[in-house]
Amino acid sequence: MRENTESHNSPSREALNSFNTAEVNNFSSNMCKSSIEKLLLSNDNLWRASEIDKIKHNSTGYKNLDNILPNRGWPTRGLIEIVNQYHGVGELQLLIPLMLSVIKQGKWILWVCPPHTVYAPALQQAGIDTNEILIVDKAISCKDALWSIEKALRNKSCGLVLTWQTWLSTKVLRRLQLAAETGGTLGFIFKRRDNKCSPSNIRLRIKNITSSFHDFDEASIALIKAHGGTQAKCISIKLYQHHLQSP
Repeated sequence: MRENTESHNSPSREALNSFNTAEVNNFSSNMCKSSIEKLLLSNDNLWRASEIDKIKHNSTGYKNLDNILPNRGWPTRGLIEIVNQYHGVGELQLLIPLMLSVIKQGKWILWVCPPHTVYAPALQQAGIDTNEILIVDKAISCKDALWSIEKALRNKSCGLVLTWQTWLSTKVLRRLQLAAETGGTLGFIFKRRDNKCSPSNIRLRIKNITSSFHDFDEASIALIKAHGGTQAKCISIKLYQHHLQSP
């Protein structure tokens, strides 16, 4: 009877042990998943697509432009590409409200390789403190330009980086995107060609639509792509009236 009883209970014990092992494995798996999720969520440089509306943004200063951008404004960090076939079609006027906001926060701005002579009186007329703007001349080598851009993006005292570069590869853009996210800095890259594989937060195209090439009163802005799955849209806006290019 004893042998029969032990024989009869043996399968039950095996089943129980198997069940307990499965429970332990399942518990361990859930704990591991929970720990990984907490680790990821603790990293401010990572975000979920479903939480795009929670990411901090600043108004562009143009209502029509805000309306087509994710969360109605510029992100506070990351990269934005502005595709303009020709330099000087209003791309700097577009950013005057942002530059004013950055300087008001006590941060400085870096310009890397601007294609034209920076016209300081126009900046001052727009209310921008030129003492807070650092300029890297376009004669600098590509390597040194990239070094300057990355260092500034990682510097938390820098609020904005503007650079005119068309040669940047997808690999380099990813590197700069990480630098911007790490430093909490926003960078704008003005380029003549679009990169469909770019990791940048936002890609825009700007065109001058006024009759005179030298009067940038109005521009066409097309949203090519943005994080969060925003659909491509196109608007026209009245630009800030102070021209930032020397006559």
